[in-house]
Amino acid sequence: LCLAEMDDESTRLATLRNRLFSGLSTGIDDVVLNGPVLDDPSLRLPGNLNCSFSFVDGEALMMSMRDLAVSSGSACTSANPEPSHVLRALGLNDDQTRASLRFGLGRFTTSDEVDFAVETVAEAVRRLRRMSSLAR
Repeated sequence: LCLAEMDDESTRLATLRNRLFSGLSTGIDDVVLNGPVLDDPSLRLPGNLNCSFSFVDGEALMMSMRDLAVSSGSACTSANPEPSHVLRALGLNDDQTRASLRFGLGRFTTSDEVDFAVETVAEAVRRLRRMSSLAR
């Protein structure tokens, strides 16, 4: 089943991932894509998106969105509170890595769920930035 549906599913997930990033970067100022460009499928997994949200702590952002399952840090060291070594290797500093969230999309993710995620993240980022002394 996986092999039979892999090409179509990869395309569908990449489309949803791109929709997610587009919505986030359009609806929120100072969103940075972490990792390679989205339009090269050989460099990026279709169901994975990692972004930094300037002036917001990723852990605080994650905890303020109870209706979304997102992660801060890298998947391979999720129990470690240190900034992601993967994001550091990409050239991000500690503040940028701490302002990052990882989104995973899967077989049952819908476009409505992506739109809900965009609205939820945008609202949470705006709220946290209003409370932050780091925000402009």
